[in-house]
Amino acid sequence: MAHNGAEDAAAGAVVLGVDSSTQSTKVLAVDVETGAVLASGQARHTVSTGAGRETDPEVWWTALQDALSQTGEWAGRAEAISVGGQQHGLVVLDAEGRPVRPAMLWNDVRSAPQAAALVEKYGAGHWAQRFGSVPGASFTVTKWAWLMEHEPATAAAARAVRLPHDFLTERLSGAGVTDRGDASGTGWWRSDTESYDDALLDSVGLDPALLPTVLGPTDRAGTVRDGLPLRAGAVVAPGTGDNAAAALGLGLTPGRAALSLGTSGTVYAVSRQRPTDPSGVVAGFAAADGGWLPLACTLNCTLAVDKVAALLGRDRADVEPGGSVAFLPFLDGERTPNLPYATGLLTGLRHDTTAGQVLQGAYDGAVFALMAALEQVLAVDGAAPSDEPLLVIGGGSRGAAWLDTVRRLSGRPVQVPAAGELVALGAAVQAAAVLTGEAPHAIAHRWSTTEGRTLPALRRDDATLERLTTTLPLAGA
Repeated sequence: MAHNGAEDAAAGAVVLGVDSSTQSTKVLAVDVETGAVLASGQARHTVSTGAGRETDPEVWWTALQDALSQTGEWAGRAEAISVGGQQHGLVVLDAEGRPVRPAMLWNDVRSAPQAAALVEKYGAGHWAQRFGSVPGASFTVTKWAWLMEHEPATAAAARAVRLPHDFLTERLSGAGVTDRGDASGTGWWRSDTESYDDALLDSVGLDPALLPTVLGPTDRAGTVRDGLPLRAGAVVAPGTGDNAAAALGLGLTPGRAALSLGTSGTVYAVSRQRPTDPSGVVAGFAAADGGWLPLACTLNCTLAVDKVAALLGRDRADVEPGGSVAFLPFLDGERTPNLPYATGLLTGLRHDTTAGQVLQGAYDGAVFALMAALEQVLAVDGAAPSDEPLLVIGGGSRGAAWLDTVRRLSGRPVQVPAAGELVALGAAVQAAAVLTGEAPHAIAHRWSTTEGRTLPALRRDDATLERLTTTLPLAGA
């Protein structure tokens, strides 16, 4: 498996994988042959929590340089670098590549009215068939529509529009590029033709000349520009979105799902078929390897449960079984189900309800939203679901309460890969693939990225699932 320790690595090629997430930027230096993690670095971000969720993109660039410096000599020795970044965010730049305003992040739901208007204008079926997804407030096109309505002067000042990973790739290489995986989450890249939709862009007032060129999975964005603490001439890969990067890191094959427990919760699988779900539950993203990545995402996952634990004055692991609580912790609105204006909803309290049962209820509600979409994600390909354990990754995979809840509400065994930082590791897989020409899944297999402990299935808790299913309609009231 991918592991720490420079002493175990061959003196061969080294690549860098970057994970620029909502909360921090992480970098791994990885040996191409063995998958050994030679060094790592991490730097935190500052996220505003006022009217929306925003970050100055310069924070990401500063954090990337900080994280790179923590890898020591390996940053200067690496032969290729790839950036995996948070999806959907709207980055607006001037002619010099400087941000015109803070980036609107994926979990900024101010554009919910614009999302609803776009779906009403064209119809959910139109969006699904052409773009693979029905846009919600997270999608970039809705954020641009919000900007046009609320900050027209800012929109008019734009000379380039990028996604978060594009911004960092451009700072590294000087090239205005993106990849099909991240482009598929914008709402203006057609998955049926794999091209920008000029008619839609015209309708929302966005000049296609402001958008980056979409690269293929093995295309090179360029080489590292001068003045950076990286190897001269090092290859810059196209990069991709965070979930697509993690899928590369896991070497997923059709039929096997992964569940990521982080700031957001996601469940996804790779597919041979292009997803077109008009219900909007399954987002029809493109995969970074040239295939497809049907995915469902929730806004409220580990941070929501941590907030509940803090309100109760309990450690996040201090849960108790039993009780009659039904808790939907939709603290930031919710994407799946599509309830952007929802708040947390707690029912079933009794005199004998304990704080630990309420906290367990928050875990149950967060996982319930993901389990509700799991089968729809797996159904996209039409292949028989894998009988292998459900892969569980992300920060929540280190918590026993999270793992027990997933097992109890899914009735399935789970496997927790020992390899850490799978987004950064997946970006390293892409960097290695672009450098060597080897298939990404072959690299991930050689690195044994999915090896880790497996926990047996628990009997499915149908009573809790029924309580939450019955409570869900109240969340949209």
